Amino acid sequence: MKNKLFLTLFYLISVTFFVKSQDKEWLTTFEISEGKETFTYQNGINFIEKLTKKYPFFQLKTIGNTDIGKPLHVLVYSLDKDFEVESLKKKEKNIIFINNAIHPGEPDGVDATLMLMRDIAQKKELQKITENTVIVVIPFYNIDGVLRRNSTSRANQNGPKEYGFRGNAKNLDLNRDFIKLDSENAQTFTQIFQQWKPDIFLDNHVTNGADYQYIFTCLITQPQKLGSILGEYLTKEMYPDLEKKMKSKNFEMMQYVNVHNFPPDSGFVQFLESPRYSTGYAALFQTIGFVPETHMLKDFAQRVKSNYEFMVSTLEFLEKNGKNIQTLRKKSLENIQNKQKYFVLDWKNNQNNYEMVDFKGYEAKLIKSKITQKERLFYDKNKKFTKKVKFYNQYEPSITIEKPKAYIVPKAYKEVLKRLELNGVKMEKIKENQKMTLQVYYIDDFKTLKNPFENHYLHYQTKIKKEKQTLDIEEGDFLVYANQISNRYIIETLEPEAPDSFFNWNFFDGILQQKESYSSYVFEETAEKLLAENKELKQKFEEKKKNDKKFAENPESQLDFLYQNSPYYEKSHLRYPIFRLE
Repeated sequence: MKNKLFLTLFYLISVTFFVKSQDKEWLTTFEISEGKETFTYQNGINFIEKLTKKYPFFQLKTIGNTDIGKPLHVLVYSLDKDFEVESLKKKEKNIIFINNAIHPGEPDGVDATLMLMRDIAQKKELQKITENTVIVVIPFYNIDGVLRRNSTSRANQNGPKEYGFRGNAKNLDLNRDFIKLDSENAQTFTQIFQQWKPDIFLDNHVTNGADYQYIFTCLITQPQKLGSILGEYLTKEMYPDLEKKMKSKNFEMMQYVNVHNFPPDSGFVQFLESPRYSTGYAALFQTIGFVPETHMLKDFAQRVKSNYEFMVSTLEFLEKNGKNIQTLRKKSLENIQNKQKYFVLDWKNNQNNYEMVDFKGYEAKLIKSKITQKERLFYDKNKKFTKKVKFYNQYEPSITIEKPKAYIVPKAYKEVLKRLELNGVKMEKIKENQKMTLQVYYIDDFKTLKNPFENHYLHYQTKIKKEKQTLDIEEGDFLVYANQISNRYIIETLEPEAPDSFFNWNFFDGILQQKESYSSYVFEETAEKLLAENKELKQKFEEKKKNDKKFAENPESQLDFLYQNSPYYEKSHLRYPIFRLE
């Protein structure tokens, strides 16, 4: 009974916080509905247009396109009414980029962000914490999904009454598309991100997983991925400060609880966001990223309020510490461009190194299911606890490579070149046909998902063999030098062993198919001649027959072995078509 009374009181306070502080003319759908409804797409755009007409601190632009055929709206707040990127960078303004509705069934950020923009326009105390900060907002990123409004697709979520759908018009999850760029949404996002090059990036979400006491959790950029300069600053300075600020606002927060189908009090692992995810992509350019994750089972009004307060807390921190963040980012980017010799392609969690954190949860137990008559997980919300649990937040490199002087990208791979260009990668066109001695990779092994994942049959656990070869490089092919601030993006997309490499996302699957072959009855005589003329090949062949029983009993395998070790076998088969200039 006490818990219900507390939640009711909290709910009333949350709604009152928004409604009483605003003129009725400026109330949002959320406030009018007393915390039960969220903006429709058109109502949200109307609200923003009204805001920009009234207040000169805002500029609203439509940019690019999305798969549904509508452009992205970008709202920019600048207190001194300067909206030019180059001018703002010269003034050393902090840039924070806020993205909403990448998963439109998780609309908390939409309502929180638009109320925050209105409040900044109307409240001097909020303007004081944005004097040195420019805010760039995408109010609705997955417009396609926002328009597919329903009240059932988020089966585990407590409000609002209606919301959008996770998939976009091509049924893609846009938070898996930041490297492969299959959607026009993501291609437009990339243009915006590369134009503003933000210091901080926020991507607002609602989590779907374990149950616990926190209304608000937050995924932060994995610190080791950011490197020692920014990573230590994030973990030792910024995140602890945000924790204190949120606690003072009655929203204790915990790092994202990456747990499904078992209780988190047994320990949980920090989410490792690869570049397919928004903050993983942002980290490639040394932008500190946060994914606010409000809890699905908490009341919608509480969730929106916590999201709002986190954005205010971030702005408060940025106003005081923005210059320091800019300095650290600049130093980090210069190091990546000019000094860093080795780059990590993949990471593994260190299960022997963890942090003990105070965790506020609910007692969990297995009870008999009324549906299946088998055991099911049950959280008892009447039995709260606070105890130390293991947080596995330390990662170490599992694959590291030395960067080359440059990569050569053949002109034929236009989709790869397009993505490099969208991400600000500088490329030099080769002016004449020439021979070059280069390091080449052969794909030695890989696995492929049996079922499609985001419109691809994704490869993984890719292994390579290296060779030096003298190749014919054509006029119009491209040199991509690894002396850029975008080195991490270049290396993690062009090195095939990286989890989100262009190879693993199927951009080069043509090389996996052998184009020429042989007729056995004809090649038999050729093979005899090869063995007679090549003693080294003959020795290798005989040793394999001696040591491999299956091979010795399989005529087709033997003939194929000789073919693959002959001049007739195409060297381009399994040869990765991006070459390294050492």
